[in-house]
Amino acid sequence: MNNSEPVSPPPVIDANLAVALDALLAEQSVTRAAARLRTSPAAMSRTLARLRRILQDPLLVRAGQTMVPTPRAQALRDEAATVVSRLGALLTPGAGVDPATLRSTFTLQTADVVGAALAPGLLELVRREAPGVSLRFRAEALEAGPALRGGEVDLEVGAIDHVAPETQVEEWVTLRMAAAVRPGHPLTEGPLTPARLAAAEHVGVSRRGRFTGPLDTALAEQDLKRRVTVVLPSHLAAMALAARSDVVCLVPTAPPGAATSPLTDTATALGLHLLDIPLPLPPVTIGMAWHPRHAADGAHHWLRHAVRRTLR
Repeated sequence: MNNSEPVSPPPVIDANLAVALDALLAEQSVTRAAARLRTSPAAMSRTLARLRRILQDPLLVRAGQTMVPTPRAQALRDEAATVVSRLGALLTPGAGVDPATLRSTFTLQTADVVGAALAPGLLELVRREAPGVSLRFRAEALEAGPALRGGEVDLEVGAIDHVAPETQVEEWVTLRMAAAVRPGHPLTEGPLTPARLAAAEHVGVSRRGRFTGPLDTALAEQDLKRRVTVVLPSHLAAMALAARSDVVCLVPTAPPGAATSPLTDTATALGLHLLDIPLPLPPVTIGMAWHPRHAADGAHHWLRHAVRRTLR
């Protein structure tokens, strides 16, 4: 049997008393302390009385027309000012960070075509502004919501879908899909019709090995069906195959009249021709997603701004 005395709970600390004590000792006047804290002299007098009871010291005593601090008050003055200063720092919104001082590794989850467009420019920004930062790119192997919530991924960049309700999403640009083919491909000669597109050999891109997608739905509405002869898990591999054979692959590109999208840089580097698809296909919206615990973090704020500058 335990006969020890029960442990008393810690006392409740009123931070407002520390702020009032600092003001009273600095101003040595109830009226001026009240004005400093934007309260009434009567309320400040009551607070002084409470402080006297707690500290068992008069703190400020009358000396003619003024009030002077007691020895205990003089000993507490610097300590009270320090406590209030620390409270202010604790309860002030976080200041922005200097990226040059960061020593962090950021993990980004992207599709390979997005990663290929993002990595060179983002790495250049890191070298110039935050040389202590390292980048880790992960393929879209993790479900976005749990990966962001669990901290396995700091930022998801690309076509954002299937995220958790609390996930913060910022959308940038809406792209369309184009048919990418090698120079001299038969589809580059003459107008591209749905029938000619369906008759061509296609490469599909799917991490799950699917042979069908939105293009097949659009073709089916025209009573047409395409032949997908190979499915690859990577957009970059599909574009490389299209550059060396007669297969057609789909590439996200900017709509007519808009600025060129960095997501087409790889297709351009491979010499692929981008052909407008004469069918209504759903657009692709590109953006980024992060967990709200990073919303006010200075380092993560710099990362988001760096990604924004690179892809927009």
